Amino acid sequence: MATVASLSFPAITQSSPERKIASRNLLSDSNAFKLPTTFSLHSISFRASNPNSNSRFVVHCMSSTTSDPPPPVAETKLKFLNAYKRPIPSIYNTVLQELIVQQHLMKYKKTYRYDAVFALGFVTVYDQLMDGYPSEDDREAIFQAYIKALNEDPQQYRADAQKLEAWARAQNAASLVDFSSKTGEVEDILKDIAERAGGNGSFSYSRFFAVGLFRLLELSNATDPTILEKLCAALNINKKSVDRDLDVYRNLLSKLVQAKELLKEYVEREKKKREERTEPQKANEAVKSYLAENLYTRK
Repeated sequence: MATVASLSFPAITQSSPERKIASRNLLSDSNAFKLPTTFSLHSISFRASNPNSNSRFVVHCMSSTTSDPPPPVAETKLKFLNAYKRPIPSIYNTVLQELIVQQHLMKYKKTYRYDAVFALGFVTVYDQLMDGYPSEDDREAIFQAYIKALNEDPQQYRADAQKLEAWARAQNAASLVDFSSKTGEVEDILKDIAERAGGNGSFSYSRFFAVGLFRLLELSNATDPTILEKLCAALNINKKSVDRDLDVYRNLLSKLVQAKELLKEYVEREKKKREERTEPQKANEAVKSYLAENLYTRK
């Protein structure tokens, strides 16, 4: 799996030209992580994609998990912003806001049901996105705020992702696909997914699920392209959908690398400019100090 380049930088203001370039490049081809709307982080409202329209609307979804109506997207976003109030560098925040909207819509579908492969996919995407974040503690705090805003358990996400990763490392291409003939906690999870996806229960395929499958293949060193096809067949998942979403995921990682490199160059230029501005000040201070010392000596 591609790894996002690690770098550290301070928050960039909305007005910086590099920020606009980075965000544009990052999201232009990533349709799976982009919604046909724009939103305001301050008003927590949605605006129609038509720039000449002043109408606002609230997205509602149907859910079978509760008798209460599902919350609007704006409420989920507000919960996230209230839980983590520190500024987030724009390159991270742009994608995080896109993801939380998308995951809200997944969560409140009638067919949604949490599963460990979905959790592994989201954790994989999140860790790749936040790789190189200035503070490791803040990175985890943002994760906690994000999952809790969706009324889910961040500890469960982490625990299930680690469980599946440990299991996958102990597998090979053959044993990974042959989960249905074996017993074990992870095998039972995969059997349950296969049964529900086959029509015997609620199952909602998602892009995070596709990334979770990819992560299982990666950790088990199942590099043969036919293994993904066999695994999808065993799980009753449409492989064409998985292929499409994995292409978008790889493209997202590539765009993240490009955007972070642009931002890194911007930060380095700004740092150099600040250093250049301080040089004359230091020279003036040295001259003043020299003159003061000599005048004092002469007196």
